[in-house]
Order: sequence, then structure tokens, then C-alpha cells
Amino acid sequence: MDIQQKIDQSQINRVVWKACDTFRGVIDPSQYKDYILTMLFLKYVSDVYKAKYSEYLNRYEGDKERATRSMRHERFVIPETSSFDYLYQHRTADNIGELIDMALADIEDANREKMSSEDGSSIFRNISFNSANLGEPKEKNARLKNLLVDFSELELDESHLENNDIIGDAYMYLVSTFASESGKKAGEFFTPAEVSTLLAKLTKSKPGARICDPTCGSGSLLIKAGKEVGNNNFSLYGQEVNGSTWALAMMNMFLHGFDNAVIRWGDTLRNPKLKEDDKLMKFDTVIANPPFSLDKWGAEEATHDPYNRFWRGIPPKSKGDWAFISHMIEAAQEGRGKVGVVIPHGVLFRGASEGKIRKQVIDENLLEAVIGLPANLFFGTGIPAAIAIFNKGKKTDNVLFIDASREYENGKNQNKLRPEDINHIVSVYQKFTSGQLESGVAEEKYAFVATPADIRENDYNLNIPRYVDTFEEEAEIDIPAVQKEIDTLEAELAEVQAKMRDYLKELGY
Repeated sequence: MDIQQKIDQSQINRVVWKACDTFRGVIDPSQYKDYILTMLFLKYVSDVYKAKYSEYLNRYEGDKERATRSMRHERFVIPETSSFDYLYQHRTADNIGELIDMALADIEDANREKMSSEDGSSIFRNISFNSANLGEPKEKNARLKNLLVDFSELELDESHLENNDIIGDAYMYLVSTFASESGKKAGEFFTPAEVSTLLAKLTKSKPGARICDPTCGSGSLLIKAGKEVGNNNFSLYGQEVNGSTWALAMMNMFLHGFDNAVIRWGDTLRNPKLKEDDKLMKFDTVIANPPFSLDKWGAEEATHDPYNRFWRGIPPKSKGDWAFISHMIEAAQEGRGKVGVVIPHGVLFRGASEGKIRKQVIDENLLEAVIGLPANLFFGTGIPAAIAIFNKGKKTDNVLFIDASREYENGKNQNKLRPEDINHIVSVYQKFTSGQLESGVAEEKYAFVATPADIRENDYNLNIPRYVDTFEEEAEIDIPAVQKEIDTLEAELAEVQAKMRDYLKELGY
């Protein structure tokens, strides 16, 4: 490939989507995405390594020993038998699945510090290219050969890419496509890009911020929040309970160049892993799209929580929403930490223990905004969601309510927030946080600024229609005109019926 010819996003998306055909009909989409994404990652790290090695060889006038020595300080170390080129050369081997597995294991060994979690789990542990799931040996070998051939079309080192985000964005493209293909199964760990963008803008972090997503899935929301900072002066932290998804998040961070991101594998509610001196680590920004109303989230253990996260109350064992929110609030920095969380509407008004926790949080003046979103934005569920913003550095007693449920683009499978919809929400929120909005109606049928008295009057129920009045007056009915129209229609009907009787008489009925 000519070095001047740059690969753009659509070319990479086309190749990786074509590679999906290799697995269609053999295994479930939620499984085969792991093979495609792992191969994309392998090709990327191999190409970057190869390009760097070439660069050093030129610099040291062909001295391989010096070039190899310099390579030890690069982002990744790729053993020769682990490179994509080596596997491509052996694409017709009878044991190609085994060769790929060995290549991945050797990459892990060579980069153990980067590619393992603190408890020793490595990012390729959940995947095997030698698995019987890929078919009989002969079919499996043919599939893996096709996969290697598909990816050989791409040159993924930086000199061939139109911009450095292309690889990470191809990754996001695939994960989101799989989410829509396999519905809820993949949707559990993927937040639609527009919702991630909105949440990242609402919680925009300052340079130097520590940003955390305690249910980070494949990491897309965390990456968006980082990019909102506007420079590279921030650090990313996440935790994910599903092993395969944790591995995807790790690869996603590397593909976007966030090599220092700390992503832990484990159950945030039962066993938070992001700690300092045996206490919860504190963050400037905590964002999440946790699983909605999670059953069996760990209510029994919560009563003896060593981090005292549930001191406001224990949420019901069949609904973990307030458990996640409680964790997030406790993990936010005192005096300045901001929390942004996607929630089902029930969080805003359900009673019993949830009502008590909600009252306590409101009385502490932590709740800053409640934003209702359009229905059908999320993969695998049509339920409308909302975003709640909590702020430990809040400058007013008031709470902003926005009903953004009617501003969206209608999609075939999913509805979508347009840039203008996101900007509308963010601009009203920014006016509120900068003190430009007084209490009462801020924007007709869209935004309302509630005082503590308003919220108390509603018994701490945060249901958005209690604050934002979207009632549309019915057009006044002109009774005489309607009666006249009915008379005309009845006369026309009588005329048609008379004609019908005449026709039937002619036909002898």
C-alpha cells in the first residue's frame, strides 16, 4: 500500500463488518464480536510494533540488536510468533486456531503488567480461536483463514490512518452494531453514543480530573467523558463485572491510546476494586449507565458494607438502582465531585426504602438535575430513561427538571438524540448551574427550576410531569360547524343507500 494512501473510517468499518460474515450462522453475534474485536486489536498492535521497529532500523542503519533493544520501551512488546504477519503466513496450517491462541498467550506474557488485572486475570482469557464452537476442524480452519485474509487488507499503523481515533471508533462501531443485532444481550454493556455524549457534556470534567465509571461495560462512556476534558490531562478508572466485557474495555482503552486507564474486573456493589488505603478511591467525576433495577444485587451483604456506602438506607433486594447511585455518591470527591447516572423513571418516585434514600439525598442538597429522555433510545429496551445529576459542590438549593422526551430523531430500531437535542439540554443545564435561571418555569413545556419547598410539597416525588407541565390544550370544537358536517354526511349516506336499493331491485333482490 502506498504510504500516502490514508485509510478512513468507512474502509476499516467495511473490512471488519465483512469479517463478521465468517462467523454468521455459526455462533451468536454476542460471541463472535469477541473474535472480530480481538483480531482487530492483534492487527493494530502488530502493525504499530512493525512500523516502530522499521523506524528504529532506519535510525540505527540496520543494526537489529539496537533496534530490538529500543523496542523494549515501546507501548507493547510483540513476540515474532505472535505477530499478525506470522499468523497470516501460517493461515493454511491445520492448527491455525492453536497458533492464534498461543500468539495471544505470548503477547499477554510479554505485556503482563499492562494486560492483566490486579488479581492476575488476563484480557484474552475468555477467548479461544481453537474452540469447537467454531465448527468441525476443517470448517474452523477455513473460517480462521478467511478472518486473517480479511484483516490483511488493512495497514493499521499511524502512518496509514487518517486520524488516530479510527481504530477505537471502528471498535465502537462494531460494539454498537452488535448491540443492535443481538438486542439486550449486547445492549447490557453498551450505552448509545449520543447518550454517552450527553452524559459526558453534562458532567464535563476539568483538566487534571479523575473520572470513574463503576459499571463501565466496554468503556465507551468513560472514553467520551475523557475526551470532553479537551486535553490529555485526566485519568480514567472503571470496573466491570462481566469477564468478557472487562476484556473488551481493556482493549478499547488501548485502541484509543488510553494505556494508563485502570479498569478492574469485579462486582462494584459486592466488591469495589478501586480503592486507596483500603478506602473507596475518590473521583472528580463519576458516571454510569448501570443495569436497570438489578435483581439480587447484594442487599444481604450491604448491611455489613465495610465502606459504609449504604448508610442512607438499603435499597430493595430486587432493585439495585439506588445501590449504584449510593456507591457513586460515596465515590465522588467531597466538596466538588459530580455524579451523572442513567436511571429508569421508577427511581424518581418509588416509595418504601427507595423513597427514604431519595429524601435523604435531596435533604443533603446533592441532587442538581433530573432530565427525562425519549423512549426507545437503548438497545433491547423501549422503556424511557432519565439522567440524574448529583453534585457535591452545588451552588444552589434548587433542582433543575428537564423534559426532553419529545425531541429526537425517529429511527427504525432505535430512536436517536440529534446534536441539536443534546445542545438544547446542555445549554439549559449550563444556564442553571451558572445561576442564570430563577425558580419556576425556565422554558415552557421543557424546563422547570424547583425549590426545596416545591419538592417537599410533592412528598419528595421527582416524577418529571409534577414539575414540567407539558399539557397541550385541545383545540376548541365549533359545535354548529360539526353538526352541519354531520347533517351533510347523513344526507349523502341516505342518497347512497337509496341508490343501493335501486341496484338490488334491478338484480332481483
